[in-house]
Amino acid sequence: MKKKDARSVRYGLDTANLPPLTDSQRAELAALAGLPDEQIDYSDIPPLTDEWFQKAVQGRFYRPVKQQITARVDADVQAWLKAGGKGYQARMNAILRREMLAALKSRKRA
Repeated sequence: MKKKDARSVRYGLDTANLPPLTDSQRAELAALAGLPDEQIDYSDIPPLTDEWFQKAVQGRFYRPVKQQITARVDADVQAWLKAGGKGYQARMNAILRREMLAALKSRKRA
């Protein structure tokens, strides 16, 4: 675990206990809520075309949950993984994932 810097300051926000809105904030929110959709400026938002949706990738930022296991592997396999330097467990996971995806892909074809 990394040592915390004594000069670091952390701030948190308790969303269940927010400060009350001011009158000007309430007025601004009411004006925005009353604004018709036709008057909203969308010029800074790129349009979502059919081409964009065809290129879109679902789950791009998905990170699977890691689960700690105990696995018995041959000593030479472990030595080979560790010879690649730090992160041998991540490499082992990547190799297993590649094989899993290949097996799933070939199963779909059949």
